[in-house]
Amino acid sequence: MARKNKILVPEAREQLDQLKADVMRAKGYDVDSRRPDAVKYEVAKELGIPLSDGYNGKLTSEQAGKIGGPIGGNMVKEMVRLAQKQMAKNERL
Repeated sequence: MARKNKILVPEAREQLDQLKADVMRAKGYDVDSRRPDAVKYEVAKELGIPLSDGYNGKLTSEQAGKIGGPIGGNMVKEMVRLAQKQMAKNERL
């Protein structure tokens, strides 16, 4: 499946994928490091949302948000935590 998300720095894709894998693994999901986006199918299954490989136009916005929200939300929380840690480290210097 083609990626629809456009990131500002394409070179960061690999690190973002690694972050997604690490965060979701820490949340208890089985994540394939080569395909971290596949964790969305596990999240959807857990929530009882019929997500399939390919076209998912019949999903509601609410259903899509229930799948993507926990993934992206946890990634943002981790990025904020890392930024705060870095700022605290810089204050001590």
